[in-house]
Amino acid sequence: MLNAYWAVVSARFRTLLQYRAAAVAGLGTQVFWGLIRIMIFEAFYRSSSAPQPMNMHDIIIYVWLGQAFLAMLPWNADRDLRDLVRSGAVAYELLRPLDLYTFWYCRALAMRTAPTLLRAVPMFVLAALFFGFSAPPSWASLGAWMAATLGALLLSCAITTLLSISLLWTISGEGISQIVFVGVIILSGMVIPLPLFPDWAQPVLNALPFRGLVDVPFRLYAGHIPPGQILPLLAQQLGWTLVLIAAGRMLLARGTRRLVVQGG
Repeated sequence: MLNAYWAVVSARFRTLLQYRAAAVAGLGTQVFWGLIRIMIFEAFYRSSSAPQPMNMHDIIIYVWLGQAFLAMLPWNADRDLRDLVRSGAVAYELLRPLDLYTFWYCRALAMRTAPTLLRAVPMFVLAALFFGFSAPPSWASLGAWMAATLGALLLSCAITTLLSISLLWTISGEGISQIVFVGVIILSGMVIPLPLFPDWAQPVLNALPFRGLVDVPFRLYAGHIPPGQILPLLAQQLGWTLVLIAAGRMLLARGTRRLVVQGG
């Protein structure tokens, strides 16, 4: 059975790797946007005399990691599943001799990894050569970042699968995707690093699952979070992942019982 799910990930991964032209176009856009963000932060740091929780070097690393891993964020549902729901062909999904939630989660896993790899590697090279990006301060920070990035991927796939399940009710999924997109990029720290938010917001931001998508792995890479603090952070990531998986399974079970196939 595990071989079947691995085949799903592998086949979907290879398919998504074919979109190289889109990856190159996206890379250019993300480099340009990354430079704009760095200029904005540099202007902010130069105009403020108050002590900041992150230095400019940490911000530069944070920004380029964000541009490299933008495609890993759960900002949209699976487009192929959306087309299946719209056409009514989603009924075929219910006939597969596989656990439907795991099947869709595997699709999300490939969907979040293939485009990310196509953009992240060249982004790292360009940022390191020309834009001040550097390696982690220690091997421990590198290991903690890799573990937290894996946790972020699993969490992102759980949210992505929830978005795909919502298609059983919304059909298009555009509305909820836009709402989730805004929430993810703000509450994860993609737009503004979470330490720069007001003190009164920190307890809420630290409790939400979105922190594990961006803030935790990026600050571990920069050394802003000591690698010795990785265990409770990983526990939070995995805890939220399990909660969202349980919620997704519950919604999927409810949705398939009440599903009305388009066209009859």
